[in-house]
Amino acid sequence: MERTDILETQNGQASAVGRALPRNASVEWPTLGLIIACYGTWLIAGFRLWPDYPLAAFILLALTVTLQSSLVHEVLHGHPTRNARINEALVFLPVGVFWPYRRFKALHLRHHADERLTDPFDDPESYYQALWKHDTMPFWLRGLLRVNNTMAGRMFFGPWLSAIGLVLGDVRLIRAGDRSVLRAWVFHLIGLAIVATIVIYGFGIPFWLYMIAAVWPGLSLISIRTYAEHQWSGDPEGRTIIVEKTPLSVLFLNNNLHVVHHALPAVAWYRLPALYRQRRAEWVASNRGYVFANYRALLARYAFRAKEPVVHPVLRATPECGGAAEWQKMRRAAGQKPAG
Repeated sequence: MERTDILETQNGQASAVGRALPRNASVEWPTLGLIIACYGTWLIAGFRLWPDYPLAAFILLALTVTLQSSLVHEVLHGHPTRNARINEALVFLPVGVFWPYRRFKALHLRHHADERLTDPFDDPESYYQALWKHDTMPFWLRGLLRVNNTMAGRMFFGPWLSAIGLVLGDVRLIRAGDRSVLRAWVFHLIGLAIVATIVIYGFGIPFWLYMIAAVWPGLSLISIRTYAEHQWSGDPEGRTIIVEKTPLSVLFLNNNLHVVHHALPAVAWYRLPALYRQRRAEWVASNRGYVFANYRALLARYAFRAKEPVVHPVLRATPECGGAAEWQKMRRAAGQKPAG
């Protein structure tokens, strides 16, 4: 069953819970409550636990960094209110330090063009490299990217590689005169200054220690989810994963059921499991069986082995090669069904 068919068959279900979906609810209280709980836990961990129980404090701080990252993802999709400015204000404090909200929003919404998923240039969240660009990289960087394609490597190096890549790319855009990127970083740095002040002078935690013991582990947890979210398939439906069960689902806001989120990106996180259960066989068929029972299965298979090659197996072999959408268009024009 194609995703369009799923969307059509889901319409009846969506209307059945319509009053609870974001476009019909003025406030999604579960999401708002979770935002309050996330920042509240962060403050309790720093003010109350850190002086007497530093290890427990850092565990909670890392978990709140993970959860806040997931909440930012939820907010940029239009939750928990209908007002984008209110939503942004709710996650204004970047406890995870990296990733300006407005930059993440702009890049992530581009990522949701499913026909362009995994394209090294058109998909901002692709971990693949174009062959011609990869061949110009120094050998140490090529080796680091290979390690980064293992699950252990992604958890250890991934947060830093993605942050450094974002900063370098955005510096180039700002120098080229992109004011929207500059504004995003100005807002982010204001929020970051507040976070740093609370951490250093309120909690009494050296900021370097906060980065190593809270931010890094928290973003490494997110890397568990993002590691295998997408893979190349000639069929766009086969590019997005399902991880069926995980105790981390609350921290990930059910984005382990990633194919459901991509099909229905406006649906709130707490609706995804029911939508998946109701039509499980159709979701599994739609993503061509790209399904794992849990993250332990992924870790067992790919902890120290790359799941995907660094170089994209099909796209961007030369600077003249088209991207994923163009490749798909050519196949359709030739009367071929999508591969995968």
